[in-house]
Amino acid sequence: MRQTTSDTTTSARRLLRRGALQAASALMIGGLVLTGCSAGSTDTSASEATAQSSSTSTTDSTSSDSDTSTSDAATTASTISDTTAAAEAFMATLTDEQIETLTYEYDDETKSTSWSNFPVTFVDRAGLNLADLTDEQRAAALEVLEGLLSEESYAMVEGIMGGDEYLLENSSTTEDSLGQYYIAFFGDPSDTDAWSIQFGGHHLGINADLNGAESAITFAPTHLGVQPAVYTTEDGEEVQPFDAIYTDAFAFFDSLTEEQQATLTSGDVSMCAPGGTCDFSTGSGLTGADLTAEQKELLLELIANWAGMADEETNAAELAEIEATLDDTVIAWSGETTYDMSTGDGISFSISGPDVYVAFQAQEGSAGADVDGVTTSGWGHVHTIYRDPSNDYAGSVPQQEGSGMAGGPGGEGDAPGGAGDTPPERP
Repeated sequence: MRQTTSDTTTSARRLLRRGALQAASALMIGGLVLTGCSAGSTDTSASEATAQSSSTSTTDSTSSDSDTSTSDAATTASTISDTTAAAEAFMATLTDEQIETLTYEYDDETKSTSWSNFPVTFVDRAGLNLADLTDEQRAAALEVLEGLLSEESYAMVEGIMGGDEYLLENSSTTEDSLGQYYIAFFGDPSDTDAWSIQFGGHHLGINADLNGAESAITFAPTHLGVQPAVYTTEDGEEVQPFDAIYTDAFAFFDSLTEEQQATLTSGDVSMCAPGGTCDFSTGSGLTGADLTAEQKELLLELIANWAGMADEETNAAELAEIEATLDDTVIAWSGETTYDMSTGDGISFSISGPDVYVAFQAQEGSAGADVDGVTTSGWGHVHTIYRDPSNDYAGSVPQQEGSGMAGGPGGEGDAPGGAGDTPPERP
């Protein structure tokens, strides 16, 4: 059954999402973009979700406005400044040889070939392996992510990384690269010039482009994955990294009429994976034009889990752009229709439009990472990809063919991409 980590975390997440969505609507109303529908109303439909989601919604509706501790920075400029300062501080801890390994030219094509949802033993990552750093250097590297991400997004990243370490310590997997994460910089950290951060390992691949001159940050493309669904730390804390995503996905699904749900589930769930170029096919399904204003807002809240990982201003600008073409965006869904991890094999969905591409796919197998009493496949083994068809890598480099791997969660070759997976043949 559904389990949650913290009502406080969920409440803070909702407040942050609402703030970004309301700001996005304000940007649109103010003339930044004029197409699509306004999404500035307060989310009231989450409380109408199924009983599986009601406890979170109740907490959301009773939270006070003072609970807003999920974002350190409020503006794009402050996020870029904080992240740049953290990056420079991290580099100050490194040797010249380590800096050479860490850094690349801004437009180096390695940027588009060195991220994946496969283990690092299958696809080489760019930059420095955190496992090779001292404790001081490792802490400084993670402070770069803290400067970049909102508190809730950083907590999700910690949860993803903790899940990999949990599998390494407790499962039967033979994939000893679990828990290894790499960091690379493309271009010199700067408050004014464009530069990029690449951070990731098996179930995580963040590509963040920061451009102070244009006051812009983009996370496209990014891979977020999770295995297992829920785990307990040595301190007895229960962690569920994707509860926010699942909660938002089912809040959107439950807001639909039966006819809309039938259209949604009859569509084609697509996958644009790492490791190759992509045509961002929309396929069939429910279109944004078929949604009410309230349903569009819930869809944007779901998308914000990937597109809204930074400060409020950055998130609002990104969501406003996505909202402008939401009518031309296609959503498809397969799998379960109730948030209940005690049954079925989980869900898969895709959201594909001119300015957003999200693919969420449950992996059929545990890939050898089995733990007694813990869900390590289906609901508990998920790979997701976020892309921006109009602005991947902030347009700095074209998508290149990767390491010869399909790289996809359920993509061509249907490789599960889990711990201990065998590389698929190139289709």
